[in-house]
Amino acid sequence: MGRDRTPRRAAEQGSRSEYDRLLLRIKGGDRNALKELYEETARAVYGYSLSICQNPQDAEEIMQDTFLRIWQQADRYEADGKPMAWIFTIARNFCYMRLRRQNARLEDSLEELQEGGGVWEPGKNSPEIEQAAERQALLAAMTFLTPEERQAIFLHVLGGMKHREIAEQTGVPLSTVLSRYRRGMEKLRQNLEG
Repeated sequence: MGRDRTPRRAAEQGSRSEYDRLLLRIKGGDRNALKELYEETARAVYGYSLSICQNPQDAEEIMQDTFLRIWQQADRYEADGKPMAWIFTIARNFCYMRLRRQNARLEDSLEELQEGGGVWEPGKNSPEIEQAAERQALLAAMTFLTPEERQAIFLHVLGGMKHREIAEQTGVPLSTVLSRYRRGMEKLRQNLEG
């Protein structure tokens, strides 16, 4: 039997192979290929990073770091038809490194606060403590979403990815991506109305 040549399937295969081709050109030192890859995938990388770190500035920096790392380590990429999975792995690693550093700084700041009397007053403490308080407020607002729901929403809304692209790039069935997206959006709606 022949290959599935439906337009949607052909477009998915074309997108994957195009990203593979761009990564192979980057591997060869082609800066224009990096620019093209950036233009095609930056929104998705930003949305993915934001879904993990939940801080727009951090997500922006992680996105930039991701493309720098792609340039530096393109020789490690093996064209296997899953270029976005490789790119998301790089972004995820940067997110986790950043979260570990932030947690360490927060612990140091909290120790400093306890040694200095233990009272937190908005605007009167170190920038790390102020950022930690703002981050805690943001995290509290997002706690009603699962990480998977947050990822589906951020990749679709902020990353500009279609649901089928999210499924393809994350290796999750389309029905699961759709379910996570709908469930997350319903939770957001209920929380905002409540």
